[in-house]
Amino acid sequence: MKLSEIKQILPTLENVEFQLEDGTFVPEHFHVTEVGQIIKNFIDCGGVTRAENTVNFQLWNADDYEHRLKPGKLLHIIELSETKLNIGDHEIEVEYQSGTIGKFGLEFNGKNFVLTNKTTACLAQDACGIPNLSEMDESKSNSCAPGSGCC
Repeated sequence: MKLSEIKQILPTLENVEFQLEDGTFVPEHFHVTEVGQIIKNFIDCGGVTRAENTVNFQLWNADDYEHRLKPGKLLHIIELSETKLNIGDHEIEVEYQSGTIGKFGLEFNGKNFVLTNKTTACLAQDACGIPNLSEMDESKSNSCAPGSGCC
């Protein structure tokens, strides 16, 4: 979800609720402790330089049980960050701590914001010799015999 999308959704909501993909809800007394932009410049394992820009929301579960972030307040925080930090309309990444700090994508299911699981990937599979499983033929993907290309 891009920043512009959440800005369109927030005015239509009575409450801001986040949940994980497994259905577990972030406690309703959470705080958004940061809104920022992360600029990541890196080189992949194939030697290609890359850049990513994301908008970062950090959720924090405090012991402040009387606190409830309202949609208008979150919209104000977002607009302030756009003005003060010159944040662009990028994909949102959410930091939320369970066992450790997790990084999640963000979607909206019509009622709640859903923290979606993110995975790592090799961006230079052709340079690393890693087969693209989606391009493997069906007969090869159903077996893992030596020379089949699946291992």
